[in-house]
Amino acid sequence: MEQKIKAVQYGVGKMSIYTMRYMLEKGIEIVGAVDINPEVIGKDIGEILGQEKLGVTITPVENAKEMMQNVKPDVCIITTRSLIAELEEPYMLCAELGINAISTCEEAFYPQNSNPTITNKIDELAKKNNCTITGTGYQDIYWGQLITSIAGSTQKITKIKGSSSYNVEDYGIALAEAHGAGLTLDEFDKQVASLDRMSDEERQEIINKGEYAPSYMWNVNGWLCSKLGLTVISQTQKCVPQTYKEDIYSSTLDMTVKAGDATGMSAVVTTKTKEGIIIESECIGKVYAPDEFDKNVWTVEGEPTTTITVEKPATVELTCATVVNRIPDVINAEPGYVTTEKLGDLQYKFKM
Repeated sequence: MEQKIKAVQYGVGKMSIYTMRYMLEKGIEIVGAVDINPEVIGKDIGEILGQEKLGVTITPVENAKEMMQNVKPDVCIITTRSLIAELEEPYMLCAELGINAISTCEEAFYPQNSNPTITNKIDELAKKNNCTITGTGYQDIYWGQLITSIAGSTQKITKIKGSSSYNVEDYGIALAEAHGAGLTLDEFDKQVASLDRMSDEERQEIINKGEYAPSYMWNVNGWLCSKLGLTVISQTQKCVPQTYKEDIYSSTLDMTVKAGDATGMSAVVTTKTKEGIIIESECIGKVYAPDEFDKNVWTVEGEPTTTITVEKPATVELTCATVVNRIPDVINAEPGYVTTEKLGDLQYKFKM
């Protein structure tokens, strides 16, 4: 009988309810869980899942190293924050212990073009201790593999244009804050949009220092160029606040976003390549009004031009299913920080 894959869940919030259930359903053994929230620390993960107790107690983050050394997992699933700098501690811990790690962190999808300093640091330690670190999620298919598959059926490409929207309420406070939700327009301009007005040289300096806060499509465009073999010559982004005519309550932020304040943002990233192909991608993340819903639209312009639209994708569930289906790929990959365009196409796994 084959030995079960053993996993640790790092971050026991909204996303983990799906990742843990999906792992259990596919035959993965959860041997540990970690969180910083005193309200869940000490609880059994079965309580979080609304099931009977499963014999796995949630460990405080300060005891994570000791716990993982004891249970020796094959992989750690990290569902916490949105920037790789915020994941440096758990990633480096996994790399130190030689434990493979996958995160839903959006920047972690292709962090080489936004924070090479931390990426290289993690890569070096992971190679030393023979483990693989990566980031994945909804974008792996719906902003990545799906688009490159369409490109593969196209004779000539002049431009790739994409737009995806999602409700920040579904993902937790880190993502909502990263989108400027709840800020006044003046605060949004100072804290978010001001970064778009810097020169390429100033931006690169901040990137090299590890202090850049990219929109999610910044990393997606880098991933697409890597997968398609394109050479980036320039990349810019523009963040625009989204507003609504009426007050909207955000349960994630635990506040009412006033009419005219930022419910979130639209971020457009434009990438020019040496090959002449332009990639223009937009992500719209905000607190939804009652009549709004998720939508994903991509067009590959050229010969021929093809558009694909996915209406009302279940982005949370798709993100978490992607993470779980990627587990064998990461376990079997070369050591280091390896982004998913190098792991091969994502495949459905019935059992693991």
